[in-house]
Amino acid sequence: MTSTLLRRMVAEFLGTGFLVAAVVGSGVMAERLAGGNIAIALLANTIATGAALVALILAFGQISGAHFNPAVTIADAIEHGVSWTVAACYIPTQCIGAITGALAAHFMFGLPTVSLSHRARSGSAQIFSEFVATFGLLCVIWGCSRQRSELVPFAIGAYITSAYWFTSSTSFANPAVTIARSVSDTFAGIRPVDVLPFVVAQLCGATAATLLFRWLLAKPSPS
Repeated sequence: MTSTLLRRMVAEFLGTGFLVAAVVGSGVMAERLAGGNIAIALLANTIATGAALVALILAFGQISGAHFNPAVTIADAIEHGVSWTVAACYIPTQCIGAITGALAAHFMFGLPTVSLSHRARSGSAQIFSEFVATFGLLCVIWGCSRQRSELVPFAIGAYITSAYWFTSSTSFANPAVTIARSVSDTFAGIRPVDVLPFVVAQLCGATAATLLFRWLLAKPSPS
């Protein structure tokens, strides 16, 4: 392993860890302060997550590309942005970072370090929502990165903030985050049994958006 790849992996670990800490931690704080008002709790969770995502992409983007998401990494490998070897290093690093972020959030709020979630997130509507959420995320990434790359962090943060509200699943859109949230019996959690359908939908959505934008942004063939 080269020192450059190691630095990129550390960036992915830290970025994904901080992202999940923001998701889980803000969910705990929001639930404690919202007085039972779920809409207010979700709003607080949404704002914190979107803001953290922008900041983390800006911080780590120049080092690793700031994927923080196995679906993004796989899509980037499909388009030859990173090699499959790099992708194979990124994906477990992101998953470990995500779980570490969830455990760190628990520790910060005095919760049991590991607590499997009992929050049900199942059914065709929520699974389809994850397809839509991840499809939209990759559309934003491909559309902005190939035309207005400097706006990518803000576009992603804005999209995730809105997708929390227009999808019934509250837009996980990230396999690593989904896995990590299954070990968090908090406002942001998901039952372990519901993880696999979410992840499959996310990967399908990411692949579909990638293939679509390969066609949308293809250079016209000479006549």
